[in-house]
Amino acid sequence: MKIKIKKIICVSAIILLFISTNATALKMNNESMTIKIEDLDLDLKTIAINSISDNNEDLDPLIDLELTVLIKEIRAFDKIDLFSDPDFYVKIIVNNQNFKSDVWYNQKFVKEQWQKTIDVPDDQEYVNITIQLWDWNLGKDVICDIAKNDNQNLNRYDLNILYNLKTGHWFGDDNSEGSSSWSPDYSGYGRGNGCDDNSIYEKDRDCEIWFDIFQNDYDGDGIPYWTEVNKYDTDPKVDDRGRDDDGDLVPIEWEHKWGQYLRYDHNTHTVKPDWFYDPFTFENHEYLDPDLDSISNVEEYLTSDWNSDPFRKDIFVELDEMDGGPNGEQKSDLPEESKELMYIAFNRQNIVLHIDDGDMGGGEVIPFDNVGEKTDMSEINEIYYDYFLHGDENNWRRGVFHYGLVLYSSVSASGFAFRSNAFQVSTVGLELKATKIGTRDRKVVYASAYMHELGHTLGLTWLGGHYENGKYPWNIAWWIWRPYKSIMNYGYMYGYIHKLVDFSDGSRGKNDFDDWSNIDYSYFET
Repeated sequence: MKIKIKKIICVSAIILLFISTNATALKMNNESMTIKIEDLDLDLKTIAINSISDNNEDLDPLIDLELTVLIKEIRAFDKIDLFSDPDFYVKIIVNNQNFKSDVWYNQKFVKEQWQKTIDVPDDQEYVNITIQLWDWNLGKDVICDIAKNDNQNLNRYDLNILYNLKTGHWFGDDNSEGSSSWSPDYSGYGRGNGCDDNSIYEKDRDCEIWFDIFQNDYDGDGIPYWTEVNKYDTDPKVDDRGRDDDGDLVPIEWEHKWGQYLRYDHNTHTVKPDWFYDPFTFENHEYLDPDLDSISNVEEYLTSDWNSDPFRKDIFVELDEMDGGPNGEQKSDLPEESKELMYIAFNRQNIVLHIDDGDMGGGEVIPFDNVGEKTDMSEINEIYYDYFLHGDENNWRRGVFHYGLVLYSSVSASGFAFRSNAFQVSTVGLELKATKIGTRDRKVVYASAYMHELGHTLGLTWLGGHYENGKYPWNIAWWIWRPYKSIMNYGYMYGYIHKLVDFSDGSRGKNDFDDWSNIDYSYFET
């Protein structure tokens, strides 16, 4: 069914302003959903399509279509304002309509959600969306970087997206990593990362933004009318969430969200939305692990409410903390600022860290140890069994979560890994180090210790610089291993010399080591 000439003219009139400067010829076949693309640099993610369904087809005759853009979280990776934390706000442009959020003043991490719902034409298959993150200033507002690498426009900081009302998926500057081999998005679906333009260690106002885009549908199952009728042969008036017709342990809504991809045919120069996860065909999701983070697709489904992505690496850590004692002993808290330092270190590498301090079913408060002055190994193992596994050796969380305890005082060092998937740090020792360094660096002391021990459960262990006498610059070990700028190196822990909370990337020559590329994601499973 071919698009009429007058509709091609209409499409050309409203083509997006992020279209490639190369000449393009676009042709839409509504039955096969094939996009004809000629002379287009696909790496630029500048595909611009605004097709009107043939015969003015109503894409959902049950309802008037609306589209919602939801902003979930924002985090600054760089220093944005000189003398304060950033004053973030979001701009979105939907089919040339501009919308702006309120300003979140003086916050480098925003978890307050904001959304905008817009009425969209029911006969227009694609919706054009731009997302921008801004920092408000008294003089001139500045745009922050949430964009991926764009070889033609290195100064572009926003996200340009095409949303398909037939399938409920989007592509462009943000897409599922599994959805397109010709246009990969390493930050993950529904997440923008300004470091994706290779500016991890450059001050480029890099930030991350988490978002979702969805349309309304009659039965509320998140699967659009067109897909239910034309692809799945399900009833668009019946909520299908939870169905697992193929018995592969993940329901239809998860397979629908993550199973679609864009197939580019180099012979015909066409892009075709297609599905590699079929809700009605068994796929072995219990063993499938496309991003190789040692979290299977079934486990990705079980953690889907916590922003897991089967095509981008995730690391989950359950954080349990010891309660305060009867004689005024302080509660063993991991400071919120310490968590933020670790989130920045991991997330800008597109290895997303999730610390469960109560939102994901963990975050247990361990009773204060009144038995002795220090918690010994037998007690630590009891805590592991009772509070992490909850008495069940086969608890599914054992295959997903690392376990990181914060105790008041332990039998040995201020921190150590006691299993391949478990470690502890102790408040007494860390507070002593923070006192020596200065209370303003307390967040660095805790973060560097916690991330160091987490590193051991990621297979980073016994590398250069992991020596007690390598802590101080007057020891020769410090000078030998100085290039190994990592908190796995004792010389960089606790902020004695540098306020560092990071692994090394191995770029400093002899005696350095590339931690980030050598993480063993399966080590904690052993």
